[in-house]
Amino acid sequence: MAVGVPPDLARVEAELVAPGGMFELEDVVVGGERMRAFKHRHRTLYDILHNSTRFGDGEYIVATDGVDERRITFAEHARLVASVASVFRARYGVGRGDRVAILGANSPEWIIAFWATIALGGVAVGLNGWSTAPEIAYFVEDCEPTVLVADEKRLARLDGSDLGVPVIGIERDFAALEQHAPDAPLPQVDVAEDDPAIILYTSGTTGRPKGAINTHRNVCSLLALTTYQGARVFMLRGADAQEPMDSPCQFMTSPLFHVSGLHTGAVAMLAIGVKSVWLTGRFDPANAMQVIERERCTGWGVTETVLHRMVNSPDVDKYDLSSLRQVGGGGSPFSPSLIERTRAIFPNASRAVGVGYGQTECAALATVSNGQELIDFPRSVGRPLPTVELEIRDPLDKPLPEGEEGEVCIRGPMVMPGYWHRPDETAQTLGDGGWLHTGDIGLMDGGRLYLESRKRDLILRGGEHVYPVEIEKRIEDHPDVEECAVIGVDHPELGQTVKAILVPRPGHTVDVEDLRRWVAAELAYFKVPEQWEIRAEPLPRNAAGKILKEPLRDTASDTGFVEE
Repeated sequence: MAVGVPPDLARVEAELVAPGGMFELEDVVVGGERMRAFKHRHRTLYDILHNSTRFGDGEYIVATDGVDERRITFAEHARLVASVASVFRARYGVGRGDRVAILGANSPEWIIAFWATIALGGVAVGLNGWSTAPEIAYFVEDCEPTVLVADEKRLARLDGSDLGVPVIGIERDFAALEQHAPDAPLPQVDVAEDDPAIILYTSGTTGRPKGAINTHRNVCSLLALTTYQGARVFMLRGADAQEPMDSPCQFMTSPLFHVSGLHTGAVAMLAIGVKSVWLTGRFDPANAMQVIERERCTGWGVTETVLHRMVNSPDVDKYDLSSLRQVGGGGSPFSPSLIERTRAIFPNASRAVGVGYGQTECAALATVSNGQELIDFPRSVGRPLPTVELEIRDPLDKPLPEGEEGEVCIRGPMVMPGYWHRPDETAQTLGDGGWLHTGDIGLMDGGRLYLESRKRDLILRGGEHVYPVEIEKRIEDHPDVEECAVIGVDHPELGQTVKAILVPRPGHTVDVEDLRRWVAAELAYFKVPEQWEIRAEPLPRNAAGKILKEPLRDTASDTGFVEE
């Protein structure tokens, strides 16, 4: 039995992975490395798409802003995907390995374009919907898509600029694609388990975002982990599992260009035949609660920020939220007070509130803590799931014992093969033996992972990962700025916000509003600092000339502070 694991939990986990069971494990070789994997797993997303037709007239997608809505069954979805795929192939030449970039807010069209790409053996590239024109141009140049599918709001940011790639407008073009070939069958192509399936861009310590490749194996490994976790929660509920409950229905508010929206939403729900309800438009707590009540949603994968806004809404007592049986998420550790508030607001989910840890580079998930585990260890993000190997390593890449802080490293079939066209960054991130160096700092205690987020450079703002170096480079490009450091500061709703500390060039003055506009012209809004501090003295540096950020965090209340 693992250290600190209750007997009933240990029994359930052992039963689930026992030989002959649904989650039986086997040895596989991935990238030349032997590792453990679920034996009875999906092999490719292509297979998941073709198998989804068995769910027939059950609802797959409900997209609503609270007023207008669109409902699509599994059977209709397959027909729409086949029609769009026929256009992708005939008009744009999309085939195995070709990239299709998708840029837009959450919508049925986004999901259909994704699956049409998968149907052809292509690689779907989800572009951050909050990107500015320079960021969009960078993404397109980097991934070299055969075609770009985008909504009008994002295209308007380009102000007519030619990206050098064909563009399909979601509002103006997509309906015709859906009706182009209503009787077309789903394509028949050969797809391998280790073929690339998805590219999602992540910010990083080196500045420009990098395209993390997720193979079919990576995503299917994630699906197996989420299915295992669902079975574990169900079995632990015991007698309560026999209580009448609503049909499974997942409420979705996470963006499709994140693993939380795409992998654990659009992909997972198609794989298991569960209705997904997508809230479109700007998030409004009252609107969201109305939709949960009307659709009888049973699960919700959520970020800390959105959850905070709902459970603290003055309208929270006006709606029937009793259908929710599972609430969980990641992106950043949830505060114990938020967890307790969530249990109070969603009493039927009180024993299935969960938090997890993972990255795009490992297809979303590596550890989970929920139920009694989360009650007993509220600051932990859980124990590694089956097939996940996790170590804490020192700067020399040596494993550290429990209780010692170091870099979180992960190994398993869910770990990406690398970054798109970035061999140097891939070599820095993937070490010997297939170990992913996450760049996150943590420690293990009792077999559970604790993230030391205050000591790492990464800023976790509302579920978005923000790396300071990209912002620092942009600010230091300003003609009035001598040097700059960007740090995260605590925020009750967002988790952290972005703060810039800078020194003007000799003889120059800086205007904060001008600096905000300067950053916003190149970077997405969530990367624009909300707080600014202007100093007259040089920033502290070590003997090698690197800016020391810990002293800056310790003096965050210095004079010269400006807050938006």
